[in-house]
Amino acid sequence: MSKNEDLLNNIDGRCNCLAARQASRFLTAVYDQALAPVELRITQFSILHKLVDLGALVMGDLAARMAMDRTTLSANLKPLQRDGLIEMRAGKDRRVREVLVTKDGIARYKNALPLWWTVQNKFEDSYGNTPAAELRDAMRAVLRTGFEPWEYGENDTRK
Repeated sequence: MSKNEDLLNNIDGRCNCLAARQASRFLTAVYDQALAPVELRITQFSILHKLVDLGALVMGDLAARMAMDRTTLSANLKPLQRDGLIEMRAGKDRRVREVLVTKDGIARYKNALPLWWTVQNKFEDSYGNTPAAELRDAMRAVLRTGFEPWEYGENDTRK
């Protein structure tokens, strides 16, 4: 077997992104299922959490805290806004939009919190408390690797 064939055959076992995305899709489905009774997805719950915890944030700051590009964040905010869980308003600089959680959003978040804790504890009981903490730390460390995924280079066609 040539070196290239060997490399191709080991992609599934070596691709960091594939492994992270598979685990992410799996956990997303688990948490989405747990939050279904309050009609929230885990991404929506996480956004509400940031806004409840930190207060109103401008879009760029919220996107950075969620590790999302602004387009993906906007798509995730639309159902929250439609359902009256968040509001969008002009920031101090009229070109900047600020996102804030509404009273209904706080109430929905509080209703979701026990469901989140249940699935969180169930995962940690199954996976192990220490390995779960190490997993979170490892995933957060990925965010500090120096890559700039939402800054487009001069040859990028997404501009």
